[in-house]
Amino acid sequence: MIYAVFESENGSLCRCSVKGHAGFADAGQDIVCAAVSSAVQLTANLITESFQEQADISADDNLIRIILKQPDSGSASLLLEGLFTHLQYISEDYPKTITLKKSQIPEVENNA
Repeated sequence: MIYAVFESENGSLCRCSVKGHAGFADAGQDIVCAAVSSAVQLTANLITESFQEQADISADDNLIRIILKQPDSGSASLLLEGLFTHLQYISEDYPKTITLKKSQIPEVENNA
């Protein structure tokens, strides 16, 4: 299962983390994993290269994170919204492969 968590601050998405494997097919053959990886990489590249937005992007063994440094700027947050929507469509086409969650960052963390 792929787990994708999107977090918002002041009504705008500002963070995204995606981890896991879809389990739709064997490693190297899994079209769901390939689609999700490609979508996340495209979003990260659009944010940093095309829109020149500031973001911390990390990719470890099985986890990709995108954290916007200025979430209220607009464009990057909209790209994260687009990624969320895209992953929703993939999860509808391939049930039980992706779990999506949206949450609000607690106020305590906002003020830290």
